[in-house]
Amino acid sequence: MKGVVWRVVMSPYWVMMGMILFLTPIICWFFSRDQRDTCVPMNDVFTEIGEKRYYLHVFGYLLIFVWKKVTDGLNEPIKTSTGHYTDWVHGFEGEAVYWFQNTFENMVLTDILNFHYLFIYLFLIYVTTIYYMYTGERDLTDKVTLNYLLIYALAVPYYLFFNVEVTSSYIPDMDALLYHDSWYAVFYASHDPLDNCVPSLHIAIPFGILALNWLHMRENGIDLKDWKHRRYHQFIFWNTVLFAFAILYLGIHWIVDIPLGIIIGGIGALFIHHIQPRLRNGFGATFAGFNRAKTGRHAFVEGVIVLLMMSVLLGGMNYQSETMDDRASMRLGPGDSNHDIIQQIDFGEQATFVLTNWDEEDNVEVVIIELDEAAQSMRNKQVQWDEIKHQSVSIAPGESQSFTIDQHGLWHLAIVHLNESAEGVTEIHISVDYSGEDLVTKSLIMSMPSLWMTGWVLHRLYRLKGDGRLWFDSTPSHVWNMVGESE
Repeated sequence: MKGVVWRVVMSPYWVMMGMILFLTPIICWFFSRDQRDTCVPMNDVFTEIGEKRYYLHVFGYLLIFVWKKVTDGLNEPIKTSTGHYTDWVHGFEGEAVYWFQNTFENMVLTDILNFHYLFIYLFLIYVTTIYYMYTGERDLTDKVTLNYLLIYALAVPYYLFFNVEVTSSYIPDMDALLYHDSWYAVFYASHDPLDNCVPSLHIAIPFGILALNWLHMRENGIDLKDWKHRRYHQFIFWNTVLFAFAILYLGIHWIVDIPLGIIIGGIGALFIHHIQPRLRNGFGATFAGFNRAKTGRHAFVEGVIVLLMMSVLLGGMNYQSETMDDRASMRLGPGDSNHDIIQQIDFGEQATFVLTNWDEEDNVEVVIIELDEAAQSMRNKQVQWDEIKHQSVSIAPGESQSFTIDQHGLWHLAIVHLNESAEGVTEIHISVDYSGEDLVTKSLIMSMPSLWMTGWVLHRLYRLKGDGRLWFDSTPSHVWNMVGESE
């Protein structure tokens, strides 16, 4: 029991959260040192939290934990219905990301970027809220809190219905520099599915903060050089640039994931920027100005957009049902060791892992191994295949092998290896069938907030243009003083 507690305490997440809690007051002081007159005195912090209802922000963070847990529980099982689109992305951009890794790879840089990938990501999520609260920026505090919650919600349908495998699983010779680091392996395997590439939240979330800052400045007529938070804004910007490099270098994301992350971050920022004044800024009740006619217009326009987007999701599923058995799940070069995740199952359930070797000449080896044990065989950013190969099963060219996992409450990895003596690229097909309920309907329900927010943003921009207003004008439409149509 003590060993389990120690592993939890020393996991990357809790170590870095401890560092963040320690550094938070230092960071807040550093970036606000020239604006002491507007900062909240330490003895007034709890009063500030109560008066401005910042306790609701804590609830928002708790909500996203639950939301992510539910989504992650759907991610792997639904793949039997949704397949993946990695071959499309690979066909579009080829193996360009391999250049990033092959050109710059060295152990020190890898360690720095592995740390940065998790630490700064968590830092921006949590500390940005505290920073704006401490500096008396109520509206920005609201917005950056909503940024994490809603941008993740926006990404849900793409994660569930348009899966794309990580680059290190699909590009031969590309190393999983992050996922095969023993300290990070357990955490990421149990929290970060290997097919949630599109969009990159490491781009979407910090870009959302940058966009919210820019919208705030633009609406208030502030130049960046004159903004009191410019140093913190620039800090976020340069870390976002570093994220863009890291996600390519570490063998995680494709190049296309970056602009798609920017789009998702932009949609989220626009939604938050335009909706927050209704919640906080003295324009009356949240639903002030609504009547049956206005509600009907919203329902019709945004409902049409939702239905169109849902038809794309269902159309994609129909396409996948006809073609997914013809798509390679993983591609290996000589000496490569890649892994697939088999998520934990509940008592009485089971998962059936099936691997098909599509190669015409070479065998592939596979080991189904419990996650903690697998992590022990990962050193120097590689799987130490010699330490686990005695547990492997060899699958001949053109053959399939089925494995049943019935241990509940445990995560497993399927580590697939191609011998160094092999020639060329070997493609394999993987399917994992989880017993339990049909998850398509549940996944569609989880996707609805994303589809509606997208529809709402498009409708809002159209209405602003129709009224001759600037697209970043966040004034609720019931105070536009229009003669005709309002919100």
